Amino acid sequence: MTAVPPAPRLLHATPARLDTWLECPRRYRFRYVDRPAPPRAGAWAHLSLGAAVHVALARWWTLPVECRAPQAVAAVVDEVWTPDGFRDREQSDRWRARARTMVADYVEAETARRTGLADPVRVEAAVALRCSPTVAVGGRPDRIDERPTGEGTELVVVDYKTGRRGVSGDDARASRTLAIYAAAAEATLRRPATRVELHHLPTGSVAVWRHDVVARDRQVARSIDVAEECRRVEAEVAAGTSPPFEPRPGPLCAWCDYRAACPEGAAAVPAAAPWAGLEPDDDAS
Repeated sequence: MTAVPPAPRLLHATPARLDTWLECPRRYRFRYVDRPAPPRAGAWAHLSLGAAVHVALARWWTLPVECRAPQAVAAVVDEVWTPDGFRDREQSDRWRARARTMVADYVEAETARRTGLADPVRVEAAVALRCSPTVAVGGRPDRIDERPTGEGTELVVVDYKTGRRGVSGDDARASRTLAIYAAAAEATLRRPATRVELHHLPTGSVAVWRHDVVARDRQVARSIDVAEECRRVEAEVAAGTSPPFEPRPGPLCAWCDYRAACPEGAAAVPAAAPWAGLEPDDDAS
């Protein structure tokens, strides 16, 4: 009997995975291919902040409507807060207080914006677009709303941002992440999804873009090409060959979790302090 070759492994390509490949193939290898992976650097304060804010806003939607007071979501920040990556307790406590204010102000404004609307249809739940027998793109959007239009309803993909830089409609338009999430949401939930939003909690601003379907799908197609490239490279590794996974030294090396395993990246720029994403004027340590 002739042996049947195993089916090719399906690559689940998230926006973060694709971004990693485009930014630095060596970091991609360390993060997604090598097993065991090289040891990673310590925690980053801006990621600790972002994680606490995202968890608090996700839990917000699990509360009964009558319990959705700003104080309730701020209390979740206290429950899940971690000081990892901060310089000291004083800095951690200061940013925890800012995070409490951010989420409380946001849900107060969002409650007013959403008057008359139903709860989101998805909160941090997976959506995916199967592109071929070997590749699917998608991930876990922060939120997917269903909102009325003149002709029925549409899905709206919402992404929370906690960084220092504000957001604009151009950011929403150009976001590979939002385009992938919109296409994957449309494929998963079988409703139109062309409107995407960036909600910037530090300023309370909301950046909106409504994609033309053709333009959105063109952007997604480029991401699928990248995913296919990733799949081919991983298949080469599985077959026993060794693609080069060349590093791309540059400013991002200051923030790389794998500096210790990459001489080129370590030599390119000094390491950023773990809290520099929040307070960049401090010296690196």
